Amino acid sequence: MTYAAAVITVSDRSAAGERADAAGPVAVSELVGGGFSCDDAIVVPDGADSVERALWAVLAGGARLVVTTGGTGIGPRDETPEGTARVIAREVPGIAEELRRLGTAETPGGMLSRGRAGIVGPVAGITEGALIVNLPGSPKAVASGMPVVLSVARHVIDQLAGGDHA
Repeated sequence: MTYAAAVITVSDRSAAGERADAAGPVAVSELVGGGFSCDDAIVVPDGADSVERALWAVLAGGARLVVTTGGTGIGPRDETPEGTARVIAREVPGIAEELRRLGTAETPGGMLSRGRAGIVGPVAGITEGALIVNLPGSPKAVASGMPVVLSVARHVIDQLAGGDHA
């Protein structure tokens, strides 16, 4: 079965057209290569409100897996985890922990990622559950993190639909 996925790039500069989105296309390519259907990345400005709105929009559009890139650091406008927290019903901390472990093995800055992972739904307007994972904004971090996401995404989606443990 082909599940729908979505990528949301969170970046003030990319949203303003000052910088091309380099990380979102990496995530889209990995998702498509992993057997998911996925349109081009949506680019939104930093901030919890814009992240929350974008997440609800792609979920309402049928996305069963949502990957965000950017806004997971410690900068003043890095609020992707806060916007994500408003949407997810239950955290799946093992995914975020593994992404931080992997990122820290590549660069000490990986310890500064505050990304979350969790599940949502089913809720009003969203008939089936979905997995949301925050990745850092660098293309390298996205390329490193996507195999982690893809290694469990189908199982999570199947479990949300009532599937048995594989």
